[in-house]
Amino acid sequence: MHGPALAGWLLMVLCGVTGAYCLLRTRSGTAEERRTARAEGLMGFGMAAMAVPAAVFTLPGWTWAVYAVLFGGAALRVLVAARYRAHHLHHLVGSLAMVYMAVAMAPGAGRGVSGGHMDHGVAGSSASAGGIPLLTGVLLAYYALYVLRSAGRLVPVTAVAGPGGAAGPGRESRPELALACRLTMGIGMFAMLLTL
Repeated sequence: MHGPALAGWLLMVLCGVTGAYCLLRTRSGTAEERRTARAEGLMGFGMAAMAVPAAVFTLPGWTWAVYAVLFGGAALRVLVAARYRAHHLHHLVGSLAMVYMAVAMAPGAGRGVSGGHMDHGVAGSSASAGGIPLLTGVLLAYYALYVLRSAGRLVPVTAVAGPGGAAGPGRESRPELALACRLTMGIGMFAMLLTL
């Protein structure tokens, strides 16, 4: 996935912080909310590890097989949950996208791959060197729409206080922070797919 080192570092930090916040969310909420937060934390940390600049640390070749198995298992688990709640379909797409990127980034998966990382800046490497261009395009379109939709949901709407007055500030900000984390991971996934 890796292009310029600075972009890789920024994406790694952003996804790592997002994953850490998702793990903090597992301490409260309903069982479903905690399960969702764990899945999002796994996604955030997985994306952070994929974003480590290749110039600094090259992941061993077997790492990509571990990624594929880990996120393939997560996809199967989410597939069961998706029967009950449509929101889980997004997690299914995310897990399958991680499997796809792990396979595409594996050593020898395509032109431009160097030690499991996309080596952009090399003359002749194409934007979809490690993946299937049509599938990458479909995933890019999905994440672009997801990011735009999520960003639109973060736009403040004038709240009307009910008969009991306004809710506490802590209660109002938590759903927005969770949505902001999902938005951040959507942007990160878009960026990673863009450099495949």
